[in-house]
Formats: sequence, C-alpha cells, structure tokens
Amino acid sequence: MSEVHPLLDALTGLPRTRPAGPAEAEVLLAGLRSAAARWADLLYEAGEGARGQLPPRAQAALTLAFRRAEESYVELEIALRDCTDHHGPAR
Repeated sequence: MSEVHPLLDALTGLPRTRPAGPAEAEVLLAGLRSAAARWADLLYEAGEGARGQLPPRAQAALTLAFRRAEESYVELEIALRDCTDHHGPAR
C-alpha cells in the first residue's frame, strides 16, 4: 500500500482548471490514465493481500472495484489514443 501517497500526489497535481486547448486536454487525460492505472494496481494488490481474510461479499466487492478501475483505465487509454490519432501526440 506504499503506492497510495504517490497516487494522491499525482491526483492533487492534476490541473484544477479547464484545459485551454487540445494539447492541455490530452495532458490531463494522460495524467488521469496514469492515476487510474495506479488505482487499479492498488485494488488488485489489496484483493490479493486480503484473499481469505474477508467475508465473501467483501471480497467480491473488492474484486468488482478492481474491475471497474481497470475499465476506467481502458476507457481513458481509448480516449487518449483517439486524441493522439486525431491531432498527433501532445508536445
């Protein structure tokens, strides 16, 4: 769980203002994608570490949370790829 603090730092480091253009929006998506990947990893590790320690419904909830986090990562990856395909990589 040592990854929690770097994840929080990454999230608080994201811009809090509306992107000024496509390049800034792409940078924001990249940061969100990275944070989503970290979150999914944390949930997976928590599920593996707690296996056999949690009641079945709690274990199922943790597994579902991981799957949803993984889906968020994939959706952000698709969005970022679409931006890159549309106008090239952000500089």
